[in-house]
Amino acid sequence: MLVTGSNGQLGQELQILAKSKQGFEFIFADRSILDISSTESFRLFEKSFLDSKSLYGIINGAAYTHVDKAETEPDVARNGNIIGTKNLAQFAKQKDAKLIHVSTDFVFDGMKSRPYLEDDKKNPLSVYGNTKSEGENVALNENTNSLIFRTSWVYSAYGKNFFKTIHRFSQERETLKVISDQVGTPTWARDLAEICLEGIESDRTGIYHFSNEGVASWYDFACEIVDTFGFNCNVIPITTEEYPTDATRPSYSVLNKSKFHKDFKFQNSHWRKQVRKLASQFSLSEEPISKN
Repeated sequence: MLVTGSNGQLGQELQILAKSKQGFEFIFADRSILDISSTESFRLFEKSFLDSKSLYGIINGAAYTHVDKAETEPDVARNGNIIGTKNLAQFAKQKDAKLIHVSTDFVFDGMKSRPYLEDDKKNPLSVYGNTKSEGENVALNENTNSLIFRTSWVYSAYGKNFFKTIHRFSQERETLKVISDQVGTPTWARDLAEICLEGIESDRTGIYHFSNEGVASWYDFACEIVDTFGFNCNVIPITTEEYPTDATRPSYSVLNKSKFHKDFKFQNSHWRKQVRKLASQFSLSEEPISKN
C-alpha cells in the first residue's frame, strides 16, 4: 500500500493507523521519495521501492493546499493538484491498483442553501478550487478504479491548520477575530484516514462526500477550540468583508453525506465531539512520526 504526501495531515494519521492494520505492507512516501508531479520520480521510486512487489492500492495524501498562495503561483498549484494526480492515476492503472484521492468542498461556489450533493455542478471560485476540481476529473478519466473523497476544513495535530492556529493564538492574545459568515464542517484528519483505509478495500469508485457531522462557521469552530481548552480568550465574530484574502472562498460548503452513509460502514461523529477528542491528546510539541 503506497501513501503519498506522508508528512501531511492525512499521511501522518495514516502512519498511526497503519500500526494496527494487518495484511498490508505500507510504503510512506514524502516528496523526497516520490514527487508525484515528476514522471522521472515515479521511475526511480518503482526501481527503488517496488521492485517485483505488487501494488494493491494508493492513498494520495500529496496535494498543493495553499489556498491564497495559489492565486499568485497557479502553475505550482497545477503541478501538485492536476499533473501530479494525473501521473498518480496513470501509475495506479499501470500497476492495477486502486487509487484513493482526496478533494475539497472548494470545488463549489457556495451559492446553494442546502448541503451539496456529489453530482451538483462544480464552480470553484479560486485557483486552488479549480486545480482540485480538475484533479478530480483527471483521476476518474485516467483510472476508472479511483475513489474520491471530497472533504472539508481538515485539521489535526500535524502541519499547519486552523485548530493549531487557534490553539496557539488563544494563548497569546486576549481577543481573536474570526469569520462567521463562511459555513461548512470541520473534519478530523484521523477520521478521513479511517475512511481512506475502508475505501481502499471496498469496491466503491467515483466521488463521495465525507466530513464529520454537523455544521459550523469558522467562528463556531474557533469558539469550540477555545472553550474545550478553557483558554481565557474572547472570540469575536467578523464578516468575510472585514477579513479580505487573496482567494475567494465559498460562503456555504456543507457536504451532503447520504451517499457515503449508504455505502460505507464508518460510524461518523459530530465535529464538536472530534474536536474534544483531539484536544484530549493534543500537544503543540508533537513531532512528525516519520520523515519518510
